[in-house]
Amino acid sequence: MLSHPHEIFLEVARQLSFTKAGQTLFLSQSAVSKQVKALEEYYKTGLFERLGNSIVLTPAGELLYSKLLLAKQLQHELHQEFTALSNDFSPQVRMVIGASTTISLYVIPPVLSAYLAKYPNTQLTLKNRNSENILKALLEHEIDLGIIEGIHKVSNVTYTPLLTDEVVAVCSPRNLIYKQELTARELLTVPVALRETGSGTLAVLEEALAARQIKLTDLPVKVRLGGTEALKNFVRVDTCLAFLPRQAVLKELESGELQVVRIRDLNLVRHFDFVQRKGTENNVPYKSFVQFTRRYYSKME
Repeated sequence: MLSHPHEIFLEVARQLSFTKAGQTLFLSQSAVSKQVKALEEYYKTGLFERLGNSIVLTPAGELLYSKLLLAKQLQHELHQEFTALSNDFSPQVRMVIGASTTISLYVIPPVLSAYLAKYPNTQLTLKNRNSENILKALLEHEIDLGIIEGIHKVSNVTYTPLLTDEVVAVCSPRNLIYKQELTARELLTVPVALRETGSGTLAVLEEALAARQIKLTDLPVKVRLGGTEALKNFVRVDTCLAFLPRQAVLKELESGELQVVRIRDLNLVRHFDFVQRKGTENNVPYKSFVQFTRRYYSKME
């Protein structure tokens, strides 16, 4: 079992921020600093180097961080084996999950509630970023588990399918284009608003256009916005066409605030996957959470 100071050090090293580590651990910055200082006194060396408003690991800090990651892995394996031996064994677990915007806002909240009701000794932290940055955070050990969409696969990450979702073209009712059925080629003359680079939704659109020999840069892009909600709120008051997850605009489509624009030759279906660093697939609680979430959504199909 890792000591409390070592758990705190791991989080600071993972995020390279005392403030962010404190927010994740629900501790004040002073409490985090106190525990790290105690470790530095114990090891008789500095673990972090302060560079203005940022920090970096010293060689000693790098050594401790690498060894604690191995110890954390062993702790996961030990907990898994004891759980198999004793139904009464239920250790306190902390897990940091990263998810793309659509997942964070519209898919995962009910799962988190149901999971915490079943496993009350679990403390979950959810980080909302675009798919590209979730993958980066996973590889840098900033998160334990990620859920991303429509992104090129890398070799040192395991992908587990979760669900599929449709991306739809939408516009304000003021834009009467929704009364027509377009072709992909006709998008070259329609002003559009798009998500930022790194967005899974954008990647799906780019791939679908490429299948029709159309480049994303060929579209008359009026604005790029970071995040699903920002794009949705913009297109509600503008006459641009936008591409958004259907789950993100269900209420607006039902109320008539947005209208679907039919594009007959553009297939905009995306896949959501769990992503894990290779070697962690069988770790508890990651495996438990993945299985729970997949069962949750399989029952809804």
